[in-house]
Amino acid sequence: MLTVGDLMTTQLFTLLETDTLYTAKQIMEMARVRHVPIVDAKDAFIGLITHRDMLALAVSKLSDIDSSTQDELDAGIPLREIMRSDVVVVSSSALLRDAAQMLLDHKYGCLPVVDAGKLVGIITEADFLRLTISLMDALENRGER
Repeated sequence: MLTVGDLMTTQLFTLLETDTLYTAKQIMEMARVRHVPIVDAKDAFIGLITHRDMLALAVSKLSDIDSSTQDELDAGIPLREIMRSDVVVVSSSALLRDAAQMLLDHKYGCLPVVDAGKLVGIITEADFLRLTISLMDALENRGER
């Protein structure tokens, strides 16, 4: 049976709780990711910031605040004040199907993967979409024989 460890992403962009909302926005934009785990100095998982969280925190474009002012505001907000700390996590040995069911049932965008208190990866909706495409390709190729 496939496990979370078979599919999870291990090349992670992480931040510390002392980093700012501005830094998180920059990481998400440059790395093209929607979820950034927050870790302590020993790589223990302590929270998560998501693109959806940031959208909820953004000052409305209708408020006539220019982007440099928004950046200044964001630079003053440490992640510890806004990160989610009540995040459901999975272990790398968890069954992949169970992780998929959790994402679907709870409408989560990701599950941080934590083994022995340490962040070892993340599994996202995009990982499952890639797997689905691979499986569809394999089925199509099988049918061509």
